[in-house]
Formats: sequence, C-alpha cells, structure tokens
Amino acid sequence: MSYHEAPTIAAPDAPRLDQDDRPTLRFVTCGSVDDGKSTLVGRLLYDSKTLLDDQLDALASESKTAGTTGGDLDFALLVDGLQAEREQGITIDVAYRFFATKLRRFIVADTPGHAQYTRNMATGASNADLAVVLVDARKGVITQTRRHSHILSLLGIRHVVLAVNKMDLIGFDGDRFASITAEYLTLAGQLGISRVQCIPVVAPDGDNIVAASTRMPWYAGPTVTAYLESVDVAGDVSQRPFRLPVQWVNRPHADFRGFCGRIASGTIATGETVTVQPSGLRTRVVRILTPAGERDRAKAGESVTLTLADEIDVSRGDVLAAGPTPLVSDQFAAHLVWFDDEAMVAGRRYVLKCGTASTGAVITTLKHRIAIDTMAQESATTLEVNQIGYVHLNLDRPLVFEAYRDDRDMGSFILVDPISHRSAAAGMIGSSLRGSANIHWQRLAVDKSVRAQLKQQRPCVLWFTGLSGAGKSTLADHVDRRLAELGRHAALLDGDNLRHGINRDLGFSSAERTENVRRVAEIAALFVEAGMIALVALISPFRSERELARLRVEAGEFIEIHVATPLAECERRDPKGLYRKARAGELPAFTGIDQPYEAPQAPEITIDTSELSSEAACEHIIRYLREHNYL
Repeated sequence: MSYHEAPTIAAPDAPRLDQDDRPTLRFVTCGSVDDGKSTLVGRLLYDSKTLLDDQLDALASESKTAGTTGGDLDFALLVDGLQAEREQGITIDVAYRFFATKLRRFIVADTPGHAQYTRNMATGASNADLAVVLVDARKGVITQTRRHSHILSLLGIRHVVLAVNKMDLIGFDGDRFASITAEYLTLAGQLGISRVQCIPVVAPDGDNIVAASTRMPWYAGPTVTAYLESVDVAGDVSQRPFRLPVQWVNRPHADFRGFCGRIASGTIATGETVTVQPSGLRTRVVRILTPAGERDRAKAGESVTLTLADEIDVSRGDVLAAGPTPLVSDQFAAHLVWFDDEAMVAGRRYVLKCGTASTGAVITTLKHRIAIDTMAQESATTLEVNQIGYVHLNLDRPLVFEAYRDDRDMGSFILVDPISHRSAAAGMIGSSLRGSANIHWQRLAVDKSVRAQLKQQRPCVLWFTGLSGAGKSTLADHVDRRLAELGRHAALLDGDNLRHGINRDLGFSSAERTENVRRVAEIAALFVEAGMIALVALISPFRSERELARLRVEAGEFIEIHVATPLAECERRDPKGLYRKARAGELPAFTGIDQPYEAPQAPEITIDTSELSSEAACEHIIRYLREHNYL
C-alpha cells in the first residue's frame, strides 16, 4: 500500500507518522448541524496524505452510494463511521482521528452539532487545546454556535479557529465574512476566549484548508493547516505546583508500597518533600518509577509510581502535593453543563467524580442559569438538558481540588445519577466556599461513648422504610414501647409527625422530599451522638437517600429495616385513603403508583406485616438488637 499524492502537498519525503520529535496538538471541531465539520476533518486527512490507497478506493466507492456530493468525494465519510451517521448525513458520536504534517502531529475530535448531543461535544472538547468552530456563511452565528463557544470557554479553551464555511454559497462575499467575524469576536470577548483566528473556507473544495484560495483574494491570513501548525498552545502546566492524584496503591508484597498516578502539574524529584492531602501529612519522595525505568525527576503528564520515606496512610483519591497547598473543602461553587434528560433537582444526591476521587454530593443552590442567546444570568430553579448554570455543592467529605482556570485536571468533575448511573452533568470548579476551612468540629468532653455507657446501650438508627400503608409507623411504635419497657433510651421520628414541625415548610416535590429525608437523617444522627436509639419511620423511596442517612453515622450504627409488605396489601389497607386518590389522579407523584420505590438490596432486617403481626415483628427486631449487642 502507498500513501496517495495530493496536489496540495508535494512532500514525498514527509517524515514517518511514528516520529516522536514533532509536538502534538489536540483540537476539537464543533458547530451546528451541517456546518461542514466532518467534511473539513476529512479534507485535512486527505490533504495531509495519511490515507492509504485502499481507503481512498473505499471513499470513492462509498461516495457514490452513501455520499451527499453527487458522486464527488464526500470527505465527511472518512469521519462519520456510524451507520446512522451515514444514513442521515450527520455526526452523532465523537470521532477521533490522527494526522500529521512535517511540523506537527494532530489528534482531532470531530463532535456532533445537534443540541441533543451537546454532552458528546463537551466530552470531545474536554481534552482539547484548541477548537475549530465552524459557521455556515449563510446563517452566521446562531444559538448552537453560542452554546458550543460557551462550553469551550468553561472548559478553559482559549484558542479558537472560526472557520466560516460554504463561502461559495454566498458568492465569496468578503463583507459578509467581516460581519460574521465581528459578531463572533464580540461573543468571544464576552466569554474570555482571548485568541481567535477567523478563516473563510470551502471545506469540500479545500479552499484555505491547506492551500490559499484563489477565489477569495481579499483574504490574506493563514490557511487552517498553516495556523494549526504554528499556533502556540503550550501552557505553563510544568511551572505550576506539583500535584499527583493517587490512582492506585501498588502493594505487590510486604517490602514495597508505591503510589501510582499521572502527574497533573509541576515536577517532582527524589528527596523532595510532599504533603498528602487532605490529611496534611508530610513525607519525602524516595524513588520515582516510570514504565521506562527509575528516574530522578518527573514532570506533568507523566505516569509514575512514587515511594515515600514514611509509612503513612495514602489512598486512592488522595493527592500528593508540593509547593502551595491545593484547595481542600467540602463545599464549592462550579459551572455545570447539564447532560441528563431528567432535570436537575436541587437537594438531590449525586455521585461526584473528580480525578481519582469519588464522593457523594448535593447541589444545594442554583445561583443562576445562562441564557445562551444573550449570555445573561437568569434566575432559575432547575437545569434542563444542555443548559448551563452556576451552582453551589456540598460534599460528603473534603475534596482536594483546584479552580478549573488554574488546573483543568483537578478542577473538572462529573456528576453521576446514583439511580440510573447516567452522567448527569459536567462541572468546572470556580471557587471554594471554604466550608471545611472555616468550620471545625468542636471536640466535647462528654462524647457519644460516655453517654452510651450511662444508658447501658449501644446507640444506633433503626430506619423503617417501605410503601405507604406497609406498617412502618405501627411497627416502629411497638418497638419504641418495647424498648421503654426494657429501660432503654429511644426516640421515634415519624415522617408524618415531623411534617407538623421541623418539616412543615416542605412539600412533596422531588427536591423537597429529598430535603425531608436529609433533615430526618441529621436529626437521627444527633440522637445517636446523644447515646440513644433513634427510630425513623419514613417511606424514603430512594436507595441513594437512605445511603446518605447511613453515612451520617459510624459503621454498624445504621440498621435498615425493610417493611416489605406487598403493594397489593398496602393498597387494600389504604389507611389514609391515599392510594384511592392516587388511582383517581388526585394525588400525583405518589410512591408505588406514579413514582418508583427502590427496595433495599441488603437490609439488615426484612419484615412483611402481611405475614407477621406487629407484636411478632417487634420481637424479631428486639431479638436482632440483643444478638448484635445493641441492648
């Protein structure tokens, strides 16, 4: 096989593609539907002579059967690999392609233009150093152009090539090109995108892609290829403080313990002092091991294993740091690009993944939403799919991070829905809210152990969960009375009763129900700190919310009791008439009818009150407490 010869590049002695001395530029193409992104990338692949003869033959054949260019070479087919993409003539998934010239190697991510695939565009742009934003010369800057540019700004991309495509369809009008570039430069200035190169192109014909166009003599700037070859996107990542998020603790035998990861920023040398965050413990680097062997020094971007001088606790998700201390907090503000078809719910629990760390997180406040067309900050209570907002988040534990503008690796995160396991949003950290930095636990002389000893019991939470009418409150009341007879100190937190007091301000929306469970979990944890047994009778339909309640107390202090009475029996009982109203459509979002109930997967105790009387079920629970030394 041989590489084809294109008339636009006469370089038979071009260097081999596997040479390593040329720098690599990662860039992303984005824009609206049918602006010509895939065609531009295909033309770059064609003109850079990275295609083999059989690929060219396949392109010629497919252009006749699946192309949209009337039998001419359809360069988009080099990138659009999915059958659905070829059938519809659109890009759906992110396509990564490699090509090279004499001066540089390139990895390009061709991203979709449809609004519904905005999450794919953000994924492709997340690792890019530069973006090629395509605009149809007939349409100019449109909403999707603004949306993509805003995401590029949030992702820290400061180099943009504005490729105004399809200039042939407007008669190569230089005034129209000038008008579009002026509008985009205004937008870029608002977004903080500091370096924009505007180039008029005709992607299928190659005008200003590699060779300068003879049809637009009024344009004297660089071609797309010339600009990509010369642009300087080198950051100062190696000049920033050393940061190594620990990905894995390598412990092959008792005589070796290494901490593995990719250096996010800075450099490190043997003998240097590092701090383990968030614990703050200090130690020295003894050895630096790489796939190529042991080294005395390593820099940003390299994957290494470090051994340390002291036997200290370092786990996955911790960060080894030198120089100025990174931010450590359980509260921060961030921009979110919402991906999930299910709208954001403030107060709901998500899983936050930042680098190698993972923790539970709650969006406490949506400060504002971005109006894409005007860039204005507007008041809102939720984010729908593809919308962008600025939020405050509370985490289950302190996280080590940097502001995104300073470190893209340690300043970015994703939110995962714990129920569907879908990626709900991508986030860029703006600043710490300094929750952990300014608020400290006050150590008390009389703690939980002292109070538990006085009461001669082991404090815990008995969390009764199940459908409405399952018998949770009745059973919890029996257990509460039985504990009183045994001289034990307990408190019963019933869901309905709490809504007459501390939760009287809450309704039954998803966000308010989540907050209802959160408050009850906090109160139960306070009773445990007082050395008491807290009984909670609450539907609490979602596993993630019950898991949050479990995490509020120590291991072994949370006993989940699934009152697993079948729905049919609960509906037959219907003590409050709620099922009848729900079936009649008078009570929307009712658990078990309109909303799901997620049964516990591994509860400590399971009770079916259709099979056991309340008295027998109560004794079963008391027996469990005695056998496990709670009484």
